Amino acid sequence: MNDVWPTRKLRDIADIRVSNVDKKSHTAETPVRLCNYMDVYANDYITNEIDFMQASASPAEIERFSLQRGDVIITKDSETPDDIGVPAVVSDEIDGLVCGYHLCLIRPNNGDLDSIYLAKQLATSKFAGYFALHASGSTRFGLPVGAIENIDLPFPPKPEQIKIAEILSTIDQAIDQTEALIAKQWRIKTGLMQDLLTRGIDENGNLRSEETHKFKDSPLGRIPVEWEVERIEQKLDCIIDYRGRTPTKVEAGVPLLTAKNVRDGYIDEEPREFIAESAFNSWMTRGIPKPGDVLFTTEAPMGNVALVPEYRIALAQRLLTLCPKPDELSQDYLFWLIHWRRSTERLELLTSGSTVVGVKQSVFRTVEFRFPRLEEQGRISVALNLLEGVSKNQRNKLTKLRSLKTALMQDLLTGKVSVAPLLTDAEGSTGSV
Repeated sequence: MNDVWPTRKLRDIADIRVSNVDKKSHTAETPVRLCNYMDVYANDYITNEIDFMQASASPAEIERFSLQRGDVIITKDSETPDDIGVPAVVSDEIDGLVCGYHLCLIRPNNGDLDSIYLAKQLATSKFAGYFALHASGSTRFGLPVGAIENIDLPFPPKPEQIKIAEILSTIDQAIDQTEALIAKQWRIKTGLMQDLLTRGIDENGNLRSEETHKFKDSPLGRIPVEWEVERIEQKLDCIIDYRGRTPTKVEAGVPLLTAKNVRDGYIDEEPREFIAESAFNSWMTRGIPKPGDVLFTTEAPMGNVALVPEYRIALAQRLLTLCPKPDELSQDYLFWLIHWRRSTERLELLTSGSTVVGVKQSVFRTVEFRFPRLEEQGRISVALNLLEGVSKNQRNKLTKLRSLKTALMQDLLTGKVSVAPLLTDAEGSTGSV
């Protein structure tokens, strides 16, 4: 399996134990914390930060399946073969934690195998294919213990294993930190949208409150006295709804955006679809969107929003293009207003359909929203755009880190790129976990 390093059977270098500890609690058994399937499936590392479920186990089960730092756990059973063999490393000492049902505990039995290196090897596409091939079942798939024992593991010298594990775990840490920062920024943005889109910013740059500014009653609750509540159609030059049979897709031509391309505030170019240049004008007779107009998905799924890009596009069904009146409604403010979760929740109450749930254009155009004056719309949009710019930078960083991890795993875990030049004379005697 590897031309650079020798291989060894996993059964010769690790103790392999298939757990039978279920999620139930029995009064005759000892209470334990249970590491279950989703704990492993959703995490590369099993740490004290995870909120483990409570269960119970017999003394024999506790003796055999208690987890310790350095253990590797893989998913053994699943509804699809693709979800079998997903690994996680126990990276903390966690008191009272037991390996649960549908999992396999793999414990290196000597000092020659690094746990993180083992987990990273098992996470490669090569081993994913191996696990899927050896999984058996029809409605539920399981991995025979023999298939786990017979894994041929590429086995470089221990110092190289440690260095590979160190590099990949450093990337994992950077990814985790970036994800945590993105989540924090999302919470900040959610709170800021709530404040700005209900109270706004006055001419001095201050957030309004009822203690310092005048408010009034409205059909949508209390709003600043300068604001108004109107139907969305009153603020728009047009709402373009594309209907009919979409032109035949071609290999290259004008990009065709569908509801699948409009995501949570941005346009994803995948999946890429095109229509012919010759079909563009006849298909877009209802109107050609301007850059910065707002796209809104009416169904499948309903409620995603993005701005029309600078380049020329064709638009498929299930999309509305919202064209604001430039002297009454800014494009950016409209984007944030429709992107706001509270707006989506209101629209969800107006959906119809049995198999495909969506909101009709005739219904959407009558929905009422809060509108500040144009100048204040600009102040609100600037504040939200600045925060979104920071979040976008972090998302781009995360994408790059994930791509780097994929490349490093391919290079380091196959021996294509050697870590030997990075080793010092003092390295190599102990594992990284």
